[in-house]
Amino acid sequence: MKLFEPLYDRVMGWSRHRHAPRYLAGLSFAESSFFPVPPDVMLAPMAAARPASAWRLAALTTVFSALGGVLGYVIGWLAFEWIGPWLEQIGYGGELEQAETWFATWGVWVVLVAGFSPVPYKLFTVTAGALSMALLPFVIASLVGRGLRFFLVALVMAWAGPRAEHYLRPYMERLGWAGVFLLVAAMAIYLVMD
Repeated sequence: MKLFEPLYDRVMGWSRHRHAPRYLAGLSFAESSFFPVPPDVMLAPMAAARPASAWRLAALTTVFSALGGVLGYVIGWLAFEWIGPWLEQIGYGGELEQAETWFATWGVWVVLVAGFSPVPYKLFTVTAGALSMALLPFVIASLVGRGLRFFLVALVMAWAGPRAEHYLRPYMERLGWAGVFLLVAAMAIYLVMD
């Protein structure tokens, strides 16, 4: 049973849709405050399918991700008393405590690093609001961190261009299952070390 090749074909089809930039903007906004799927999964195939538009797509992703981060900040600022216990119930309690510790140690630099890294960025946007971090440094760090990440994805995929699809597609099943294995291994290591 093939799982990742059909999914890859579907995402590549969506990336060529005339409304794809709108979908990318919406996904970027939602992911920074409450949605679990990162925008990279849509940005990467869009940049590969449209190399000439890669920079514009990266900028769109960055701006809407930072705007979504502001929503996460507002959620943390206004509703952390209500949302904090819910985040703990769905399994983000340890990550939330870690985010608070990192904020106490590193301040605004945590937002920049979290914006670039694969950790759940939304935890840091909500925590920044809950801790009443200054908004302007938060927005600047979000733009820089998210921008570095999304422009790097766009650069690599624009360089690879449409030919990447020709080389990637035959290996999608193996790459997909390898990604699942790495995710499970990383989670197991995290749980053992925690």
